Amino acid sequence: MKEENAIEVKDVSKSFIVFKDRGTTLKELLLFKNRREYAERKVLENISFEVKKGETVGLVGQNGCGKSTTLKLLTKIIYPDSGSIEVRGRVSSLLELGAGFHPDMTGRENIYINASIFGLKKKEIDKRLKTIIQFSELEDFIDNPVRTYSSGMYMRLAFAVAINVDADILLIDEILSVGDAGFRQKCYEKMQEIKEKGTTIVLVSHSTDQVEELCDRCYWINNGRIVMEGKPEEVDEAYYEYLEAERERIEEKERNAEIENQGSNQ
Repeated sequence: MKEENAIEVKDVSKSFIVFKDRGTTLKELLLFKNRREYAERKVLENISFEVKKGETVGLVGQNGCGKSTTLKLLTKIIYPDSGSIEVRGRVSSLLELGAGFHPDMTGRENIYINASIFGLKKKEIDKRLKTIIQFSELEDFIDNPVRTYSSGMYMRLAFAVAINVDADILLIDEILSVGDAGFRQKCYEKMQEIKEKGTTIVLVSHSTDQVEELCDRCYWINNGRIVMEGKPEEVDEAYYEYLEAERERIEEKERNAEIENQGSNQ
C-alpha cells in the first residue's frame, strides 16, 4: 500500500444472489424445488480507486449502481468476491440510520454500545459522553428508549457518536440528508472541521451541493463500474447530462409504445 494512501481498492467485484421465489419452510423447500431458482446480480465489476490520507472523496451515481455496497466493503460488513481492499487507520461509518442501535435501550446506553463498536474503551467514552450528548442536542431525550426517537433524532445521535471517535477514516452514506436545516448546517460545519484536521472522508450523496462543497475529488459509478473520476463539478456535470439523456430516451420509448398501442386498437 502506498504511504500517502488511506484506502486502496483494486479490481474489486461483488455479486449477490437474488431468489425469484424462495420457500420459507422445510416442506416448501422439499416439495417445490423450482421455488429455489435464483439469479446472480453483479453489483460491482472490477472497480479500482485510491483515496489519499486527508482527502475527501465523493461517490455519485444512480440508485443500485454500487455506491453503498462499496462503503460496506470498506467497513468489512461484507467482503468482495474478488480483488483486494486495503484500509489504513480506524474507520468510523454512518451507513444506515440507527444501525447498531438497540431500540429498547436508551440513547445514553446506545452511545456506549455504538462507540465500543468503533473501538473505544469505556473510559474513553466516559470522557466524550457529554460532548456527544451536547452535539446531538438530545439532552432532554437521552435517557428515553431510542424506539421513541424520530428519524432526525436517530441521525443526530448516530452522527454525534461517529464524529467523536477520533477516526482516521469517516464513511458517510446519505445520512446528512436527514434532519432539520439547522442541524444539517451544523453537521456540514463539523465535517469541514474534521476535514481540516486531516481525517479521510468518503461521502455517498445524491446532493451535488454536498459533494461539491465537501469533496476534493469525485467518482461516478454506473452499473457497477467507475466511468469517470475528477473534480466534483466536472463529474456532476457529466453525470447530469447522462441522466437527462436517459430521461429523454425513456420518454421517447414510452411515446413509441403509446403510438403502437393506439395503432393496434384501431
